[in-house]
Amino acid sequence: MERNAQNRCFGCGPANGAGLQLEYMTAEDLSVICMASIPASFEGPSGYLHGGIIATMLDETMSKSLRAHGITTLTRQMTVEYLRPIHSGAPIRLEGRLVRTEDRRHWSEARIVSPKGHIMAEAKGMFVEVRSSHRR
Repeated sequence: MERNAQNRCFGCGPANGAGLQLEYMTAEDLSVICMASIPASFEGPSGYLHGGIIATMLDETMSKSLRAHGITTLTRQMTVEYLRPIHSGAPIRLEGRLVRTEDRRHWSEARIVSPKGHIMAEAKGMFVEVRSSHRR
């Protein structure tokens, strides 16, 4: 996915040196994928990623799955299931896809997968499309 050099988004913005710097690719079916390894500076318990960082990565992945369809949204609600602890510095794969759309509401799903194929965490969310008149 194209990245704006001035983007300060905590999840994906290259202009945010304190952020996660996630870079996404779009698959043929318009789902999104991100290969990542999150450093220890984002830990909660020693050696493991903070739950809020895990939720942020899932939120970002769901949002990007909507951007792949040309839709700009804000998160309305999301649920997260933390299935396994995620070690800091370990390689992970983020996957997200649009599930359904009704008017300005869009539902998406995302998951974090280990190199062995274990689902570490997953989320479902509902996002509301931002009308162009409300954007800066």
